[in-house]
Amino acid sequence: MTIKEAQDEIIDEFALFDEWMDKYEHIIELGKDLPLIEEQYKTEENLIKGCQSRVWLHAELTNDNNIVFTADSDAIITKGIIALMIRVFSNHTPKEIAQSELYFIDQIGLKEHLSPTRSNGLLSMVKQIKMYSIAFQAKA
Repeated sequence: MTIKEAQDEIIDEFALFDEWMDKYEHIIELGKDLPLIEEQYKTEENLIKGCQSRVWLHAELTNDNNIVFTADSDAIITKGIIALMIRVFSNHTPKEIAQSELYFIDQIGLKEHLSPTRSNGLLSMVKQIKMYSIAFQAKA
């Protein structure tokens, strides 16, 4: 599935809910389904700076040149948000990630339904994912 297809799928999913409370519930469920990050990656180095909650993001480059992300958070909404990011970006090449346009956040109305601090955290997540992709591209 391409990054665009993953975003379109998320947009379709969120279109099923009329109320924002239902959308929040869905985000929380996505967070609960997020595979656990290995404890060894819950380090200061993997903490996303700029998030109010503690969010750990680990990236690994596979043999077929795809980045696989794993993450965790100590806040349930934030964990759901990072789960969405992983769903969109994980298992894609550094180049695909670096060049992708992220539009699902605006399309589902997520940004305007987050507090300013969570919104900043969301931007920090996206920035960190993009930074990983640039770093892996530079190594190649």
